[in-house]
Amino acid sequence: MLKNFLPNEHVQRVLDITPAKLKDMGIKGIITDLDNTLVAWNVQDATPEIAAWFKDMKEHDIKVTIISNNDKERVSIFSEPLETPFVYSARKPLTKAFKHATKQMNLKKDEVVVIGDQLMTDVLGGNRAGFHTILVVPIVETDSKITRLNRMLERRVLAWMRRKGMISWEEK
Repeated sequence: MLKNFLPNEHVQRVLDITPAKLKDMGIKGIITDLDNTLVAWNVQDATPEIAAWFKDMKEHDIKVTIISNNDKERVSIFSEPLETPFVYSARKPLTKAFKHATKQMNLKKDEVVVIGDQLMTDVLGGNRAGFHTILVVPIVETDSKITRLNRMLERRVLAWMRRKGMISWEEK
């Protein structure tokens, strides 16, 4: 059961994920979380670095779809200036939004990675749906009220995985 919480990879930030690396893996699409993955949960717009990352992916023919448990207003305000498709009120870790995003991109599961900052939503949902998952370090240490509970559980799961030798990275 706990293996569903284990990401395939761990990186410090989404900007560490490059088109070249994804192409080497045969990846043609990305499903990414928004809050604390791309920008801090309380930041409305993409930073110049994140906008450049989206542009770089597009120039290398890698499709990106944002899926978020947040409401339509929050996700559309961020996504529309980037001309990026999105799924809001995704109800992660349920798998429906992941499957919908993949179908929307017209790709197969093995051509898509899931990127997110939470084990309890992004990694669990991506793994349950059969995707390659990449966990990023949250951008800020503060969270919305609901996410704080997830983080508490997440710390316990990560500590257990570390003790069992399932993960080797250390949080910075």
